[in-house]
Amino acid sequence: MKLEELVEQFAQNVAAQTDAIWRGDAKTGNKHAKKYGAAFDKLRTHGDAGRDALAELFKHPRPDVRVMAAAHLLRYRTAEAKAVLEEVAKGEGLVSFKAEQALKRWEEGTWALDPE
Repeated sequence: MKLEELVEQFAQNVAAQTDAIWRGDAKTGNKHAKKYGAAFDKLRTHGDAGRDALAELFKHPRPDVRVMAAAHLLRYRTAEAKAVLEEVAKGEGLVSFKAEQALKRWEEGTWALDPE
């Protein structure tokens, strides 16, 4: 599977998870979380090329997709990822909260979405 297809799977499933959460459908949300997690795992098998491909989502129109990509790339693209998270964290609501939490875990040293 091409890197672009994996990135698209990641984005689509992040968006679908968020939409499911807004509907109050946690079961469906969890299914989509597993799917974007699997897409990220496949991207990681391509090393930094996979991570670079995912970083394209820093410009995605949906803030939830930007936040999730940035959260996964904090170790690899620290400055860029933090900038994305900090910008979204200025807002209100669930996505802003997720951005805040990712930054908090990073600062605490407990972040582990993409270990070396």
